[in-house]
Amino acid sequence: MSAVEPDMEDLFQEKKRVRNPFVPLGALATAGVLTAGLISFRRGNSKMGQVLMRARVVVQGATVALMVGTAYYYGDNPWQK
Repeated sequence: MSAVEPDMEDLFQEKKRVRNPFVPLGALATAGVLTAGLISFRRGNSKMGQVLMRARVVVQGATVALMVGTAYYYGDNPWQK
């Protein structure tokens, strides 16, 4: 058991993941817009709250697209077989 086959070592090696620094900023922007929308609803401005909730969805979608785009760019294609 002391000797491990070289093929097994290659199997368990993980490649280093590349981190995109813009993803946390997108998450913070999403949280900020969500908070602003909830505060706006609470104060009774439902029209502004609706606009902010729609903006939150757009920011959240952009963040997800950024994550998927970064993974695809660096060769970590989730749809590849």
